[in-house]
Amino acid sequence: MRSQRNFRLAAGLAAAMLAPSAMSQAHAQGAKSPALRVYIGTYTEGPSKGIYLAEFDPSTGTLTTPKAVGEVSNPSFLAVHPSRKFLYSVNEDASTAGKTGGAVSAFAVDPKTGALTLLNQESTKGAGPCHLVVDRTGKAVISANYGGGSVCSMPIGADGKVGPASTFIQHKGEVADPARQGGPHAHSANIDASNKYAFVADLGLDRIFVYKLDHETATLVPNDPPAAKVAPKSGPRHFAFHPGGEYAYVINEISNTVTAFKYDAAAGTLQEIQTVTTLPADFKGTSNTAEVQVHPSGKFVYGSNRGHDSIASFAVDQASGKLTPTGFQAEGIKTPRNFGVDPTGAFVLVANQAGDSISVFAVDQADGTLKPTGKSVAVPKPVCIKFVPVD
Repeated sequence: MRSQRNFRLAAGLAAAMLAPSAMSQAHAQGAKSPALRVYIGTYTEGPSKGIYLAEFDPSTGTLTTPKAVGEVSNPSFLAVHPSRKFLYSVNEDASTAGKTGGAVSAFAVDPKTGALTLLNQESTKGAGPCHLVVDRTGKAVISANYGGGSVCSMPIGADGKVGPASTFIQHKGEVADPARQGGPHAHSANIDASNKYAFVADLGLDRIFVYKLDHETATLVPNDPPAAKVAPKSGPRHFAFHPGGEYAYVINEISNTVTAFKYDAAAGTLQEIQTVTTLPADFKGTSNTAEVQVHPSGKFVYGSNRGHDSIASFAVDQASGKLTPTGFQAEGIKTPRNFGVDPTGAFVLVANQAGDSISVFAVDQADGTLKPTGKSVAVPKPVCIKFVPVD
């Protein structure tokens, strides 16, 4: 297991995009926010039992002790069905049931307790699936296979089960640094607000591949042009859209940078506008980035550094999408693989993979910087954090 690993919207989609910002505004005005379930994906090389569940109070920043609720192999990254009735994980393995390729596991969610029941698993047809996303209709799931350097899509049935892969695409292309990048390594999958385009960042090929998504058939075909490029030897890893839909950001693992793009939603194309470092100017050690996320308000962007062991914060210029660094938070952070900004925008939960813990930080609403709360919970090898409102 790797250690480093506008267009017009339908009214329903627009409301979905605005919901987190509305929650953030209500929180800022003093309204008590409902509790949130927090699902945690982990690596199961040690004592981890798989997927864990905790409850988070965004009014106080309190996170309960996580409990194991889904026992599967290496469920490193998770995705939640839009109905909240189902949850999906990758199984970041080289093979599953004796066949080459990792898998996607589908779970039913108990509405009262949040407990998970395994429904089924299907092969991703590529080794080491490390990230996945469910489309906005809940009919398709897309996974990025890091080890295999490929992407696959699967249909989701009305019962929540995943079907056999309906699309499998092997990435190919030139590698700028064969020693470090090796070959194609798909590292994340994201879908835009229109639900028409899927974006797969490939660390090995320094590209963000763009696919047209047909959610009814759960199939992908390359867009024209088929990809956006970043600078050679950057290693694009994870990707996030600004809630306004005009901008997108990719964090580059090897170069320790974030690249900002202007997004043309009609064409599904990305145009680079800026690249900034995620590290302090005086840092001399070795570090690799991991996660990038945009605050629900759209005012701030965050990126995680493994090695420097910090979360870098940036202010977003709303007129241009460009980023200005505002600070670094490192207290109690150890190998921050993934993190989550709660839907109210008040707190950030950081998954300390090497620290076997989740740390809670408060967001300064003026500049977006993170402030330690002193609150943390133990969980083995946490990788991914997903918030789910409790109905």
